[in-house]
Amino acid sequence: MFFLKLMCSLWKQHHCQLFLFPTPSPLLIYFLKTDPIRGQLLVLIKGYRETYAVLCRYKLEMEIIRLDFKSGLEALLREKPIKAIFLGTRIGDPNAVGQEQFSPSSTGWPPFMRVNPILDWSYRDVWAFLLACKVPYCKLYDQGYTSIGSIHDTIPNGALCIESCQITNEEQIEPGHIKYRPAYMLRDGRLERAGRMKRSNKMERKKSVTANGDADNMPCANSLFAASIIVVGDEILQGDVEDNLGPFLNKKLHSFGWAVTRRVIIPNDIDAISEEVEQRAEVNDLVFVVGGVGSLHSDVSLAGVAKAFGVRLAPDEEFEEFLRQQVGELCSGDQNEMAKLPEGITELWHHKDLAVPVIKCRNVFVLSGTTVDELDLQWKCLVELSKGTDIIEGKQQFTSVRLQTTISELELAGPFSRIDKDFPDISIGCYRRSRQVKMRTQNSDRKSTLVLTFVGKDVDRLRMAVASLSSVFPEGTFLEID
Repeated sequence: MFFLKLMCSLWKQHHCQLFLFPTPSPLLIYFLKTDPIRGQLLVLIKGYRETYAVLCRYKLEMEIIRLDFKSGLEALLREKPIKAIFLGTRIGDPNAVGQEQFSPSSTGWPPFMRVNPILDWSYRDVWAFLLACKVPYCKLYDQGYTSIGSIHDTIPNGALCIESCQITNEEQIEPGHIKYRPAYMLRDGRLERAGRMKRSNKMERKKSVTANGDADNMPCANSLFAASIIVVGDEILQGDVEDNLGPFLNKKLHSFGWAVTRRVIIPNDIDAISEEVEQRAEVNDLVFVVGGVGSLHSDVSLAGVAKAFGVRLAPDEEFEEFLRQQVGELCSGDQNEMAKLPEGITELWHHKDLAVPVIKCRNVFVLSGTTVDELDLQWKCLVELSKGTDIIEGKQQFTSVRLQTTISELELAGPFSRIDKDFPDISIGCYRRSRQVKMRTQNSDRKSTLVLTFVGKDVDRLRMAVASLSSVFPEGTFLEID
């Protein structure tokens, strides 16, 4: 509705130049999901009343489609031969990557031309136009809301909150209420979507780090922190290069006493990155994204992170100037694509030894290192910068014991399973160095080699688990290895 009013006003003032329609006025399409919860929000903001008031004011025709956006477009284009559709996309929106003022629809969508008349408008541009032209807008924007989504993720923008010391005689606050300034008073447009929050479930986060047993019975549960590592790179999935960065970061986190619950390699694809980041950020304390950071068209990690948190990817003037000073004359064009950051949620961690700062978006760190040496330097600087905070604090380190044996898996299976159940606070696993099995028809003496792993933070408990398993078999069955 916000965009509807904006475009109506634009049409009224510049319709001869801006809208190329054979009829006196454009057809406005209102997509209305049949979601009763979202319907409550529409009632709250008096959406229908305000929308029809705009239609009457500008003498426009509107059609309501009670479907989601994609399904609604498919139905609309089947009935009407529409060639172009005006959208409210602005540069930095999660779906704005690669779009221009005129862009064909994406693969998998019905064919039409996307027209983006306000693609280059900033947050300030939008509000300057609305206020100067006296365009009516939703009253929630006067109550501290700067970006309105669903009732599940929309709250007033904290950057507009009026502190008690800033309250004037005219601005009285009732007891128990918080007052916010209007949206047009937001000084930093990068914080436009700071009021779009994802509320993670703390209980789910607890479950993610207690996979080895009941948290109440785990001696180290209260000191166990979980992280995920997301490595981005088509070249790795295609087999052109090996992933050395994921294992390196895994070892660093493990040495700090952090449990790595997932390490995954995904393609240079915005949707794939977004889906993985969204899932891991909700259940892990920290998420590390490695790769896909730069100025090329394939560097889409930051766009994926922005989409995961439902914010725009917007140019950051400070970061752009920093990068321009770093590369000097090598920077071509008016804008460095690398300087676009997830809006309202990004922190730049500068360090004197880093050419490019570490990028932090809520509980997600985006690392730009492409070699083990570069990543090692970033990690050292990250640890140094986080001192005095609880973001990457060192926990009690893990201790591990590895046993090698050549007994058969069938002999080991029962006792090994019982030890695993008896010690839920110890991560007990196994992997094979070889799987050569002597067959009756063969005279080979080669046997399968198994390596058993015991990992935990309590050395005494580790030794008890190892001793319990060893006591079931003859002496010399297991060889402890480094």
